[in-house]
Amino acid sequence: MQEIKSVVDKNSKIAVLCGGMSSEAEVSMRSGKGCYDALQRLGYKNSEMVVVDKDIALKLKEGNYDYAFNALHGKYGEDGCIQGILEILRIPYTGCGVMASSLCMNKEFTKRILSTNPAIVMAKSAFVKKGDDLFEKTKDLTYPLFVKPVSEGSSFGMTKVDKKEDLKSAYETALKYNDDVLIEEFIDGFFVTVGVLECEGEPFATEILEIRPKTEWYDFEAKYTSGMSEFICPARLSEDVTKRVRAAAVKAFETAGCRGVSRIDFMMKDDIPYLLEINTSPGMTTVSDLPAQSAAMGINYDNLVQLILNSAGLNK
Repeated sequence: MQEIKSVVDKNSKIAVLCGGMSSEAEVSMRSGKGCYDALQRLGYKNSEMVVVDKDIALKLKEGNYDYAFNALHGKYGEDGCIQGILEILRIPYTGCGVMASSLCMNKEFTKRILSTNPAIVMAKSAFVKKGDDLFEKTKDLTYPLFVKPVSEGSSFGMTKVDKKEDLKSAYETALKYNDDVLIEEFIDGFFVTVGVLECEGEPFATEILEIRPKTEWYDFEAKYTSGMSEFICPARLSEDVTKRVRAAAVKAFETAGCRGVSRIDFMMKDDIPYLLEINTSPGMTTVSDLPAQSAAMGINYDNLVQLILNSAGLNK
């Protein structure tokens, strides 16, 4: 792909939001540094790294920023909270808005919205709120299961459960992160992920990345430790299946009301893509998925950052 044209003035003052108050703060700092360095190379010399804490509203107001580049992950940064602050301060920002960010951070409500689109297939699951009868709620599910906090990223609090006797322990682990827990049937297939970006307001899917972790499943260690996963891009899928996965990703992006950037995760079984979740603020570290997916279709890291920044410029 040719160099991406900027829709944002190079003299603009840009806050690269990173760090934050979630369990993913360290990853966000790495994402933020990568995005900041790219903005500097792209000529946005007035960009600054802004570490997010409880005083972020004051920092943003006093900083008099023209745009915010959201490199936050997890709670407060990917769930609509920082987006709401930016809306109130009238600072255009990258990525999804308040509604889509809040929705997609909650895996259960994401599934409820996406289930309205018959083109999107998802695993059978149960939604268990704190205080519910765990075994009654999950009685119709078939083991093995995945137990996940409803609103958490980077695989924090997730456990694979092979037998009923281990379910309660996994559930209690998830409760350390959220009061609500999603329990899904395990899809015995392989993991793929595809980015969805926008060019001049039109969404398109990146190349599909197939990930073969060296751990039992794609956990935090496999995601953020170099050498712990095998990355195959483009994924080893037929041309027809590739088209269907990319189409499903764009449909999910649109159905959830996303904009700018997202990454959609699937499990593949029998050539069927089972959608797992939508990430509205994907990692931008050197070992993150979205940069690898984009590079495979000719969009280098700097051009990827430019595309994402343009989503703020188009929403000014």
